[in-house]
Amino acid sequence: MSGPRMTVVDCGPLTLEKAKLVTMAAGTVSIPSTVAIFDHPKHGVILWDTGCWEDVADPDGPNAYWGQGIKTAFGAEAFTRDMAINKRLDKLGIKTSDVKYVIYSHLHLDHAGGMSYFPNAVHVMQRDELRYALCPDPWIRPVYVQADFRDLHKLNILEVDGDYDVFGDGTFRLIKAPGHAPGMQCLMVTLPQRGRFILGGDIAHQRDQFEAMIPMPWDFSCNLMSQSRTKIKQLERAGVQMFLCHEPAEFAALPGNGTWWE
Repeated sequence: MSGPRMTVVDCGPLTLEKAKLVTMAAGTVSIPSTVAIFDHPKHGVILWDTGCWEDVADPDGPNAYWGQGIKTAFGAEAFTRDMAINKRLDKLGIKTSDVKYVIYSHLHLDHAGGMSYFPNAVHVMQRDELRYALCPDPWIRPVYVQADFRDLHKLNILEVDGDYDVFGDGTFRLIKAPGHAPGMQCLMVTLPQRGRFILGGDIAHQRDQFEAMIPMPWDFSCNLMSQSRTKIKQLERAGVQMFLCHEPAEFAALPGNGTWWE
C-alpha cells in the first residue's frame, strides 16, 4: 500500500420526517450515518466520525442514554449493536486499538457516539465545537448527548481553530464550515488513485437541500451555514466532488464495507 485508502460504513440508520432535516419538506426519508475508515501506511487507521453509541440499540437503553423520546424522534429503531463502529471495524479485521486518529465533523449524537471506543487515539475536533458541546443552548441540547463525552477528560484531544492540514502534507485537510454546528468541519482527502474529494459531514443532510441553500430546523446558525455552503460549492465548481453524510445516493456512491478507494 503506497498511500491511504478508504471504505465507509453506516453506523446509525435513521428513518424520520424529512422536515426534521430540510425545513418545510414533505414525506419521510431513510438515511445512513456515514463513518469513513482510512487505512494509512504512515498514520494507521483513521476514522471520520463514529456514529451512534451501542446502547441506543437496546430496548431499554435509548431513553436512559439519549433521553426520553429521542430515539423515536430521530427514527433510530433500525440501529443494532452490530452497526456500532466497534462491530463494523471488527468485521473488517480492524481492532479498536488500531485506530490512531478520530476526526469529527461535529459532536452530535450520530457523529460522536462512538468516541469512547478509542481511548488511545488522537481525537481531532474544532475548539469551539468542543466548548459548545459541553454546554449547549437548551433548544439544541438533545443532539449533544453528554454521555457521549463521559471519557473526554481521559482522551488525547487535538483542538483546532479553523482550516487545518492534519498531517502537514495536504492529504487530510479540514475545512471549517460552521452553521449546522458552531464547529462543523468538512474533510478534504487526497488519495493516490482516486484523487481529491470532500466528506461534507452535515454541511447539508440532503443534496436538494444543499443546492437550494435550505436550512435545517436544528441548524445553529442559518447565516453561517449559508456562508459555509457557498465555500464548499466553490470547491465543487472547481472539480472537487463532495459527499454528504446522510444522503443515501451519495453513501451508495462511496466504497462500502471493505471495498476500498485507493
